[in-house]
Amino acid sequence: MVKKRHDAEIGIPEVSFTAPVGTPAGVEVLSLAELRRRVPAGRLAAPQRPDFHHLITLADGALRHTVDFTAHSLEPGTWLWVRPGQVQQWGDLGRAEGTLVLFRQDFLDPATSAGARVEDPHAPVLLRPLPGDASALRLAADHLTTEFRSLGHLPLEVHTAALRHLLAVLVLRLAHLTAPVGGPVPEADATYLRFRDAVERDFARTRRVEDYAGALGYSARTLSRATLVFAGVGAKEFVDRRVVLEAKRLLAHSDQTAAQIAGRLGFSSATHFSRYFHHRTGQTPIAFRDSVRGHSAP
Repeated sequence: MVKKRHDAEIGIPEVSFTAPVGTPAGVEVLSLAELRRRVPAGRLAAPQRPDFHHLITLADGALRHTVDFTAHSLEPGTWLWVRPGQVQQWGDLGRAEGTLVLFRQDFLDPATSAGARVEDPHAPVLLRPLPGDASALRLAADHLTTEFRSLGHLPLEVHTAALRHLLAVLVLRLAHLTAPVGGPVPEADATYLRFRDAVERDFARTRRVEDYAGALGYSARTLSRATLVFAGVGAKEFVDRRVVLEAKRLLAHSDQTAAQIAGRLGFSSATHFSRYFHHRTGQTPIAFRDSVRGHSAP
């Protein structure tokens, strides 16, 4: 299912997709019972940063799953979508039965990826089917599962094409026949989308809203109005949250020092970074690292 990889340049251990022997590269479907048998609970509970997608749905029980340090509660009928680069931690799988779909981003064709917003790192994580659409999602998942388990019934290239089409049906339905748990998200306008994309690209270079406003041709006030409507926070808070999220990811996944992380995120010194992180999280970077790894600082 997965293998761990260490990127020597950035020092972040990632979980990379590995297709089971004899199956098409790029997608795997398994039950949560199979996952329990295959992967030790302690390894699942540790923070991990996959470079592929996870789709999780329950048939029975309940599951707490943490994505980017926010806990989500799954129940039968809900879907959780973890995207590449997001940090996840599995909760107790002993009370959960369901299906896990793993797939690489490049397994889908470009039209499907665009239509399902597969590459959107800001897409909602926990989804609930719209009224009357739960059966359509279950049917898509069942068809994909059946085809994945039917290896050898068709020539491999035909089997792979069928899996690609069935996965496309599932992700398109997830993108258009569900709503985020907790309420609808308003359709974003161009101002917010441009600012959001600029922050995603440049948050390690600048944390100043004025820099983004100048580059995009808006006033800082216009950017703040847009983020208040579509993200619920002002523009400065929006930038700061993205910086803090990346800091948490690096602290959870690497043994880099505060000075090294400070440099990666554009801070002038480890002291400046530590002060910034503590002000926004209530913890020092080292205390956060210890807490997320499950042990106390010495």
